[in-house]
Amino acid sequence: MKQGTVWVVAGAPGSGKTTVARALARLLDPPGALLDKDTMYGEFVAATLKASGRPFGEREGAWYDENVKAHEYRGMVQTAREIRFSGCPVVLCAPFTSQIRDGQLWHEFAQDLGGEQVRLLWVRNDPRTLKERLLTRGSPRDGQKLDRFEEFTAAAKPDSPPTVAHTVLDNTGSLIELTARLQHVLAQSS
Repeated sequence: MKQGTVWVVAGAPGSGKTTVARALARLLDPPGALLDKDTMYGEFVAATLKASGRPFGEREGAWYDENVKAHEYRGMVQTAREIRFSGCPVVLCAPFTSQIRDGQLWHEFAQDLGGEQVRLLWVRNDPRTLKERLLTRGSPRDGQKLDRFEEFTAAAKPDSPPTVAHTVLDNTGSLIELTARLQHVLAQSS
């Protein structure tokens, strides 16, 4: 049986990755299994931060990367690999900031996902639009990002494209416009 394609929807927190990933999963044939980092691990992360005496809104930094993010991403990869081996396409939704900006890390990431047919959709945002989206979203987990917005954007690089092969996706406009853009991406990839 042919393994399913993995679509990695990456970009800065608040860029609209989840909206893009949901729309993409619906358009795939067969429909894709959506693995969104916040949905899969949100409550676990909150409990881990609380048990460790860390701020609720902490989602960046060395401690978080080592003690939380590494395990979130590893779990996502292992789950995606298992799903795709059944022939089902998978849509991974998370920032993946390090992986998309380092060719060696991307290669290892793709190999861990099972190799061939791993595609990257990068949701681009300029810092001003990103800040507006984070404020509009109003999520408590964005507090640290907004309090340290310049540090956050320097690390997340919302308007700096990945250094690995990718397709840029504009996530402005209506859901109808987004769907048309995604249909175009899918037509180009087949």
